[in-house]
Amino acid sequence: MNHASAQIHTGQSRRDFLKTTAAIGAAHIVPASVLGANAPSNRINVGVIGTGTRGLPDMQVFMRNDDVQIVAISDVNTASYGYRDEKRLMGREPALEIANKYYADKTRSKRYQGVAAYEDFRKIIDRDDVDAVVIVTPDHWHCTMTEMASEAGKDIYCQKPMTLTIGDGQRMIKTVRKHNCVFQTGSQYRSHPAARLACELVRNGRIGELKTIRTYIGFNNKVGPGPGWKPMPVPEGFDYNMWLGPSPEVPYHVLRCIYKFRFNLAYSGGQITNLGAHCNDIAQLGNGTSLTGPVEVEPMHAEWPAKGSLFNTALRCGYRVRFANGVELIQESDEKNGGTRFEGTKGWVHFTYRDVKTSPDSLKTSTIGPNEIHLPTPVKYTDDGHRDHYADHVRNFLDCIKTREDPIEPVEVGHRTATLCHLGNIALRLNRTLKWDPDTERFPDDADANQMMSRPQRKTWRT
Repeated sequence: MNHASAQIHTGQSRRDFLKTTAAIGAAHIVPASVLGANAPSNRINVGVIGTGTRGLPDMQVFMRNDDVQIVAISDVNTASYGYRDEKRLMGREPALEIANKYYADKTRSKRYQGVAAYEDFRKIIDRDDVDAVVIVTPDHWHCTMTEMASEAGKDIYCQKPMTLTIGDGQRMIKTVRKHNCVFQTGSQYRSHPAARLACELVRNGRIGELKTIRTYIGFNNKVGPGPGWKPMPVPEGFDYNMWLGPSPEVPYHVLRCIYKFRFNLAYSGGQITNLGAHCNDIAQLGNGTSLTGPVEVEPMHAEWPAKGSLFNTALRCGYRVRFANGVELIQESDEKNGGTRFEGTKGWVHFTYRDVKTSPDSLKTSTIGPNEIHLPTPVKYTDDGHRDHYADHVRNFLDCIKTREDPIEPVEVGHRTATLCHLGNIALRLNRTLKWDPDTERFPDDADANQMMSRPQRKTWRT
């Protein structure tokens, strides 16, 4: 069901923008050769917030769509190394160069300087001509940026994991629905044909009764300083106060920020939320629980960094959740396996992020009949051959901006997947089994666990 009813942002805001760009010089006019057949009134103007490890690829996927114009980018980092690929220069200036060169190559003059670049993301949100924003920041920023973008009438593509906390997800649902925004969670494997096949096999009983789901995450791929680490001076060209944003004020260290934020609980949930957002998302789809959650979570084992280390997320771990339908999900750190494995009374299906493995082998060629369960596809096509699921996931969001329908992973679904990961983290940190009410989204009669559904925030970053 489509919950959104607002009309797509076309018309006056774009006309005003074109008048403004005409007034400031030909270098900023969007050439017809860039637009192709897509007139300004049909174009989706996009602003990208965060241009690092995932932000740069996201920007490039978006701008390859002919009806998209990247009009602005923002990042608190001017330019540096130190991302997931340590040898690649990323940040605001490298992204700006890539975007302008892409559009320049599409013009006869091979010149284009029309993409704006900001240190402060609020300048993107304040622009009337921006129709949609792509939020590719550390997790602690997702909720605040979503609220601000929603209030400004922007549609939102937000990278996974959707939230830092369960409470963040509840807030994001409220604001997205209040302002009738189209919201896509950037969990692109939900748009993978192999993932859909695996889940359809499970949902249609090909492996018998589903009993157990196993999801696999990797170990931490970066090492941080241990107890006794020392603060460092903030480098020139990096707005550390803005990077911290709503999170508590703490001393700067180069390994706190950029890609390594993933291993600090103030900004993320470690690999449990980073990689768990992928494999648990497919688990939810195959289990038919995308809009609900488990009733119990049990810690199994965990290894943590030494107390006082800069990194404080689990190095490796395992936890178990139980759903009301009797299915158990077990997530563990595993060097060899990856993806999501469904085990039933008559066989198993394993989505590996690339393809599907089954037992018996014949399941892979099983045909889903016209009267069986067919899961949504991100775009309209007639075959399940090789496709770019990443591009399809973005295309699904863009199409829904125009139709005002819910995309393949709306805010409620992204929230429930992230919640599943957060429940694992909370149980491991408290080191005890917890009951969970998926309807009220609370831990019944458990004040300590409920307190961990949110994090302390500061408000001084706004000034």
